[in-house]
Amino acid sequence: MSISKQILVVDDDKEIRELLEEYLTKNGFEVQTAAEGEEMKRCLAGGYPDLILLDIMMPGDDGFTLCQHIRKTSDVPIIMLTAVSEEMDQIIGLEIGADDYIAKPFSPRQLLARIKAILRRSKVSDNQNSNPSAKFISFSNWRLDTTAHRLVNVLNNEAFELTSGDYSLLMLFLSRPNQILDRDTISCATRGRDAQPSERGIDVALSRLRNRLGDKGRTQRLIKTSRGNGYIFTADVRYDDHV
Repeated sequence: MSISKQILVVDDDKEIRELLEEYLTKNGFEVQTAAEGEEMKRCLAGGYPDLILLDIMMPGDDGFTLCQHIRKTSDVPIIMLTAVSEEMDQIIGLEIGADDYIAKPFSPRQLLARIKAILRRSKVSDNQNSNPSAKFISFSNWRLDTTAHRLVNVLNNEAFELTSGDYSLLMLFLSRPNQILDRDTISCATRGRDAQPSERGIDVALSRLRNRLGDKGRTQRLIKTSRGNGYIFTADVRYDDHV
C-alpha cells in the first residue's frame, strides 16, 4: 500500500485552510495547516512534508520571509499562493526558491494538478541521472554531489545546496549537453507541466541557475541562448563515483 504524501497548507484565511484540507484529504493526501509563520515553524519542527502551499500575504512574517527561512534548511517543493494581479510577487517568489505559484482565486482542481505535477517532478528528480551509478558529476569548474544536491566550486571550494527546482533544471542540462532544450521541455523538468504563454517562471529559473554558476550577463558560457529555439548547455560533463 502506498504511503500518502504530506502537504502543509500555510494561509491566514481559515476558510481557505479548511477548504484545502478537506479537498486534498479526499484526494489521498495527508494535510496539516498553519495560520501563520510561527505555527508553520512548529509544524516543520516535527519534520518536513512532501510539499508546502505557502500564502504570501499573512500577518507577521510574509510568505517571502517564510520561503527564505525554509530554503535555509530544506529543498522541499513550495507552491506560492499569490494575488491574481501581482506578477512581481510571482517573480520574487520564484527568485527566492519557490517551485511554482498559483494565483488567487484558483480552482481546487487546478491546484491539485499543480501539486501532482510538482510531486511527479520531484520523484523524477530523485532518480534523474543519465549515469545512475555516478555520485558526482563534474563540469567546468563545478562538481555536483547528486546525493546531497550539493554544488561545489572546485576553484575556491565555495559550496551550496540546490533547491529541488534548481537541481532538476541543472540535471536536465547535464543529461543533455549540447542539445537545444525548448521552454516546454524546461518547464516539464522544473514544474512538471508545459510552459504557459508569456510565463516568466522559466526565465527566473534560468537566471537563478546562471547566477549560481557565475554564468550571467554577456559572459554566458555554460547555458547559451538559441534565440527562438531554446537553450544549450555547452560544458563537457564528467561522471565519477569517487570523492
